[in-house]
Amino acid sequence: MNCPSTKDGHVVMPEEEFEQLLELAAERGAKRALADVGLVDEEAAGDIRDLRSLLGALRVAKHTAWSTIVRLVTTGVLIALMAGVAIKLKLFGEVTDACVL
Repeated sequence: MNCPSTKDGHVVMPEEEFEQLLELAAERGAKRALADVGLVDEEAAGDIRDLRSLLGALRVAKHTAWSTIVRLVTTGVLIALMAGVAIKLKLFGEVTDACVL
């Protein structure tokens, strides 16, 4: 690696060396970031797969929960409509006020 020179207050170095320096810095930064979250050992790949699997299961659970809520609301509305139609058509006989004891 050649010593960088200064020109007009700026550091000047060959582009290839600059890219190597950037690559080295990026690699060190990535390793440090992985170390900070505890993903430096040989089990790191398995841990990441487990995390992705967990996220996938969470997405499926959210989708299932929303589907269930929509089904419950839809069923409730349909039952209310059917009850209203049944009362309107007087299918249950005469509806009278209930006596309060």
